[in-house]
Amino acid sequence: MLLPKRFHFLFYIFFYVLNIFAQGEGKTMPFKKIIIDIEKQHQVSFNYTEDNVAGLQLIPPKKSLSLEQKLQYLAKETNLSFENIGNQFINIYKKEDVSKIICAYVFSSADRKPIENANISLNNKTQIATNSRGYFEFKKEDAAVFLISHIGFITKRIAIDNLDSKNCLQITLDPEITELEEIKTNAILASGISKSKDGSFEIKPKKFGILPGLIEADALQTMQQIPGVNSLDESVSSINVRGGTHDQNLFLWNGIRMYQTGHFFGLISVFNPNLAHTISIYKNGSSAFFGESVSSVVAISSTPETTEKNSFSAGINMINADIYGKYNLSKKSYIEISARKSITDFVETPTYKEYFNKVYQNTTINDFSQNQYQNIDYKSDKKFGFYDATLKFVQKIGLKDQLVLDLITIKDNLQVFQSATTYNAYKAEDNNLRQQNYGGNLSWKRDWNEFNTTKVNIYNSSYELLANQNITTENQIAVQENTVNNNGLNIENNHIINSKFSFNDGYQFDEIGVTNLEQVNTPEFYRKVKDVLRTHALIFEGKYNDTLSRVYFKVGTRINYIEKFKKFIVEPRIQFIYGINKTLNLEVLGELKSQNTQQIIDLQKDYFGIEKRRWIIADNSSIPIERSRQVSVNLFYKKNDWLLDIENFYKRVNGITTASQGFQNQLEFVRMTGDYEVLGTEFLIQKKINHFLTWLSYTYNNNNYHFSNYEFPIFPNNFELTHTVSWAGIYEKNNFKIALGTKWSSGRPKTTPENSQIDVSNPALVYNKPNNANLNIFSQINFSSTYKWQSANGIQYKLGISILNILNRKNAISEFYRVNSFTNSVEEVETFALQRTPNVSFRVSL
Repeated sequence: MLLPKRFHFLFYIFFYVLNIFAQGEGKTMPFKKIIIDIEKQHQVSFNYTEDNVAGLQLIPPKKSLSLEQKLQYLAKETNLSFENIGNQFINIYKKEDVSKIICAYVFSSADRKPIENANISLNNKTQIATNSRGYFEFKKEDAAVFLISHIGFITKRIAIDNLDSKNCLQITLDPEITELEEIKTNAILASGISKSKDGSFEIKPKKFGILPGLIEADALQTMQQIPGVNSLDESVSSINVRGGTHDQNLFLWNGIRMYQTGHFFGLISVFNPNLAHTISIYKNGSSAFFGESVSSVVAISSTPETTEKNSFSAGINMINADIYGKYNLSKKSYIEISARKSITDFVETPTYKEYFNKVYQNTTINDFSQNQYQNIDYKSDKKFGFYDATLKFVQKIGLKDQLVLDLITIKDNLQVFQSATTYNAYKAEDNNLRQQNYGGNLSWKRDWNEFNTTKVNIYNSSYELLANQNITTENQIAVQENTVNNNGLNIENNHIINSKFSFNDGYQFDEIGVTNLEQVNTPEFYRKVKDVLRTHALIFEGKYNDTLSRVYFKVGTRINYIEKFKKFIVEPRIQFIYGINKTLNLEVLGELKSQNTQQIIDLQKDYFGIEKRRWIIADNSSIPIERSRQVSVNLFYKKNDWLLDIENFYKRVNGITTASQGFQNQLEFVRMTGDYEVLGTEFLIQKKINHFLTWLSYTYNNNNYHFSNYEFPIFPNNFELTHTVSWAGIYEKNNFKIALGTKWSSGRPKTTPENSQIDVSNPALVYNKPNNANLNIFSQINFSSTYKWQSANGIQYKLGISILNILNRKNAISEFYRVNSFTNSVEEVETFALQRTPNVSFRVSL
C-alpha cells in the first residue's frame, strides 16, 4: 500500500510541474502581445525597454495559470527576469543586466499619486522621464548620483552607491508651495476660515479663532460674516445668499439633507459647533454632485481627515449644555457621539428672555394677551425646550474599504397655556408647537487602487412641523402638520488620469414625499395633501489642475430626470481659476441649477405665526420647478499680509411664487409666478499685523422681482439689502482672543399704505406700489472674547463671553400694516432685532 501512495504523489508532482512549464497550444506569437494579454487578464502593468523584448516570439502560457506561474514560464522560455511589485507593476530585465539596472517609482508625498514626466538628470548629462505610472530605469554605470525634478515639486538628489539595485525604489517628492495655493489657504475673516481652490469658503471649527458676537464656530452664524450672505431677520432659519430665500439653499450634514436648520425657531444653529470638522460653503460654481438648490450649498462633514485620539468635552452657555465624546474601538474603528439640550427647564437666563421676546413678536402667542382689553385676570404658563444628538460609527475593512454610519436627531418643542377673564367671560388656550428632523446615512468607500475610488451612500431625512391649538373654553381643536420624507442613493466614482487630470462620474436617486394636513373639529374641516417626486441624475465632472501654469479648471454637468413630469433638466457647472502672477488670481464661476421643493406661507398666522413656512413640491404648473443661472468674476490679491477680494456676480432665478416670498402687502393673498434678478458686487479688504487682524467688507445688491402678469411687473425684492458694510478688529495671542465689530445695512424694502385712515364702508387697506420704501438703517456693534488654559494634568478649560448689540440699538427688521377696527385707522406693526444680549460659555476638554 505504501508504494502506490508514493507513486500517486510523484505522479501529482510531475503533472503539476508539467502544467506550469507546459507550452500552450497553437503557434508562437510576439512577446509584447503575450504580456498585453496578461496585463488585461490580471490587471497588472509591465515596465520594460524595447531593446530587451524586440523580436521575441514564443508560445504563450495557458490562461488558466496563475500570474506567478505565467512569470515562471516566461522566465524559463526567455533570457529575461521578472520583478513582481505588489501584483500591480512587473519590471522586465535581461538576466545578465539585473544587478546593473536602477529602477524607481516617483510619487507625490501629498497624495501618493504617481508623478508623470518627472525629469531624471544623470551624471553623463542624459535626461530621462517617468511614465504615466511614475516609473523610470537606467543602467547603474550611467550615474553615481541623479536628480529628480518636476515643476511644482522640490528637486531631490539621490546617491546610488549603497542602493539595492535588485528592488525598485519608492521615491516621494514634496510639493513646492506655489503662490496659487498660498493665497487661497490663508485665514480670511478669522483663523480657521479659508478660501479653497474651487472658490468655496471652508471653515474648520476646531481651528476657529473668533468673530464679533461669536464664541463658538456656529456654522450658520459664521457664514453670515461672508460677503453676500445675510439674514434679514437675524435667524439661521432665514439665511439669504445673494438675494435668495432660505429654502433655496442646500444644507447637508454628512450627506443628509436637513430641512430644519435652527433651534429656538431660528436663533441657534442645529449643527453642534463642537462636532464638525469641515464646513464648505458655495455661493456659486458648486460641484455637479450637489443638486436640489438654486442658491448656495452648505456641506458639513464631521468625519476627520486623519486619525484622532480619544477625546471628551462638555460645555455650557446661557442657552444650552452639551457633551461630546470620541472613543477608538480599535485601530480601524471608532464611535463618536454628541448631545445638546436647552437649560430652559431649569433656569431662564437673560439671554433666553431676549431670545424669547424676539421670536414671539407679532405671533398669536402674544396676540392672545394683547387682545384682552381690561383684563381682570390673565395667566400664562410656557414651556420651551430643544435638543439635538448625533452618533457616528466608522469601521475600516482591510486596506481598501471603509464603512461610516451617521445618525442625527433634532427637536424643538413649545407648550403655552394662556387664560384670561374679561367682563366675566373666561377664555383659555392650550397651544403646542413641535419641529423636528431625523436623519441617517450609511456610506461605503472603496479605494480600488491608487487611481480609482468609489463612494456609495444611502440616506434618509424625515422632517415634521406640528401645531396643535386647543381652545379649551370652546372645545375647539385645530391641527396643522407639514411632514417631509426624503430617501436617496448616491454613487460617486473618482478616477485619476495623471498628475493634472482627474474625472468623476456618478448616479443619484432621490425620492421626496411631502404631506400637508389641516384639521378642525368645530366646525368640522379636514384636508390632507400628499405629493411624491422621484428624480434620477447622472453626473460627469472633469478637473485640470496645473500648478506650473497656475491654472485650475473644473467643468461638470448634472442630467436630471424627473419621473412624474417625464422631464430632463441639464445643469452645467464651471470653475476656472488662473494665477495671473504670484499675488493675483482671476476666478470665474458659473452654474445652472434647479429645485423641486420650496417653502411657502399660506397665512401669516399659520403655526401660530412663529414658524409659518411649510414645504411643498412643484407640480410643474402653478408651482413651477425653480431654475437658476449664475455667473461671477472674482479678483483675489494677497501680498505682505494684505488681502483684497473683489467679486461681481449676476444671478437669476425663474419659477418663484409669491407665496414663497413672504409678502405682507397687497400680494399676500395673490398667487402668481415670476422670477428675481440680482446684480451685485462683493468687496473684502483685510490686513494682518502680527497678532492683530482687521477687515472691512462691502456688498452691493440690485435685486428686483419680475411678475409679468402684475400691474407693476418690476419692483424691489423683499430680501434686497442694497448696501451692507461690516468691519471687525480681532486680536489673538497665545490662548487669549478678543473681537469687536459692527454691521451696517440699508433697510429692507416695505410697502406703505396710501392713506392713514380707513373708509368705514370699505375697511380695506390701499397700498402704494409694492416695496416703494425702505426700513430705517440697521446698525449693530458686537463683542466677544475667549480665554483658554490647561491644568497640570492636561485638562483644558475655555471661558468665553459675548455681547450682541452693545449699544442696545432698536433695529426694525420688518414692518407691515393692518386695520385697527377700534380706531378705523391704519396700524403700523414692527418687528425688532435682538436688544442687548449677553452670553457666557464655559468648556472642559480631556
